[in-house]
Amino acid sequence: MEEDNKPLLDSVRRGSYTDKGSTDSLDRGARRPFHVEHRNIVENDPSERVSAEASVLSSRVHYYSRLTAASDRLLSPPDHVIPCPEELYVYSPLGMAFKVTGGDGGAKNPSIVTIFAIWNTMMGTSILSIPWGIKQAGFTLGIILLISMGLLTLYCCLRVLKSPKSIPYIDTSDWEFPDVCKYYFGKFGQWSSLVFSMVSLIGAMVVYWVLMSNFLFNTGKFIYNYAHNVSMSDTEFGTNGSERVICPFPDTGDHKGNCSSGISGLYLNNNNNYYYYGNDTSDTAVFDRWWSKTNTIPFYLIILLLPLLNFRSASFFARFTFLGTISVVYLIILVTLKAIRLGFHLEFHWLESTQFYVPEFRLLFPQLTGVLTLAFFIHNCIITLMKSNKHQENNVRDLSVAYLLVGLTYLYVGVLIFAAFPSPPLSKDCIEPNFLDNFPSSDVLVFVARTCLLFQMTTVYPLLGYLVRVQMMSQVFGKHYPSFFHVFTLNIFIVGTGVCMAKYYPNIGSIIRYSGATCGLALVFVFPSLVHMISQKRRGELSWPSAIFHSLLIVLGVANVAGQFFM
Repeated sequence: MEEDNKPLLDSVRRGSYTDKGSTDSLDRGARRPFHVEHRNIVENDPSERVSAEASVLSSRVHYYSRLTAASDRLLSPPDHVIPCPEELYVYSPLGMAFKVTGGDGGAKNPSIVTIFAIWNTMMGTSILSIPWGIKQAGFTLGIILLISMGLLTLYCCLRVLKSPKSIPYIDTSDWEFPDVCKYYFGKFGQWSSLVFSMVSLIGAMVVYWVLMSNFLFNTGKFIYNYAHNVSMSDTEFGTNGSERVICPFPDTGDHKGNCSSGISGLYLNNNNNYYYYGNDTSDTAVFDRWWSKTNTIPFYLIILLLPLLNFRSASFFARFTFLGTISVVYLIILVTLKAIRLGFHLEFHWLESTQFYVPEFRLLFPQLTGVLTLAFFIHNCIITLMKSNKHQENNVRDLSVAYLLVGLTYLYVGVLIFAAFPSPPLSKDCIEPNFLDNFPSSDVLVFVARTCLLFQMTTVYPLLGYLVRVQMMSQVFGKHYPSFFHVFTLNIFIVGTGVCMAKYYPNIGSIIRYSGATCGLALVFVFPSLVHMISQKRRGELSWPSAIFHSLLIVLGVANVAGQFFM
């Protein structure tokens, strides 16, 4: 008897429409623009009028809406009646109509734009630590590892890019990689991918805080010394001549002295004191007390950056992302000029260690692999970046070309800095995790680089904080901005972490390698390999060579993390 009371037409399933895509969050089954007589459309041309075709489409939708009550979904307009996203207007009873933009009708980028967008996104702070990483691994082994890690991370990135398409019978056009992990691994996959994504983002923000403290310190030091005519004497830890190179921590061996607090200068004697030539050394001592790289500068940044993190939207700072490209291009020019003026200082020692040259192969090579994991890391946003590519059939080619450009950039900077470092008189072990620290604050070209990077990181830091907030708050509370208290508490934690690391452990090389290896374990090696093997097994295509190869990738990811703690 219950079946006799059922309507002849089943209710329209809203999910069948939403799965097919939407335009600016408008449900295809809920779009009911109503028609008004020919009035002006508010668009680029104020004299544009509603076309006859648009009037007919609007009349049809209006007809369907009158067949049943407004709350009844039995006779929702079918897809062929609703205008295409490119022709969709929302009509107003005031006689105006606004064109709906977005969705699938958005602008697409040619391949060259997509390639350089990926290159610009991947070019981060890791480029400053590549020379140090090559030094830790040895010159020859460092080059081999850089090329190998580039190829491995590219392959895993391709697996991430293709992962949504491996899921049958489901529209995955709007899915990201965490959605794929949720499909295969449930809540564990969703939350674990979120946690490791947070590790990469917060790790990057910590590195930014340490670098901004460094750049602000050296910029202020340059301005103060120039204004007060203060110069520092040559010591045995620096080179003479027009292109000066220094060894800030000559007595620390592996340079763990980067972590010591209170060291606020460049030229040190055995007691960590400065040699100054100036008129008023007491004023200089006061300045050094209040302008310390580890004791005061990290706290000064709180005044500037903490308010910026609490903005509801980061659209203002997104306008300055082009500064990243300018900074990287300037760094490449700077490295080229320094290499030309300093010349190459290379001797090949395959096994033995000498006073001024490191071996070609060193057991500390996992430190470089950790840095490279983060340097080549773009796996958590590659699906979004490639959606805007105009020719989707060229995604594999464009991604490969982008990785090639990134690898060549890292190789160029790392090899030139390592080869041009003057050894003798300085040891290659003096190369710092931030290679700009090997140049004095009085260097004008380096001063410009530090100033540009400082401004660029000041604009990018709120963007990273916005990404952390959106991903975490949306997962935990279901809202991007649940309240000011929630957002402020999260920002206090992020800023506090950066301040503590900048004060007690300002070694960006170690921070990058730990965070890179940790987030890379899940998002670069484990999840892409497991997803690919599971999808192959469900299709009956999993072979033993594929299973062994992808299992080996997982083992390499685990070994990469373990190597950071034992090497």
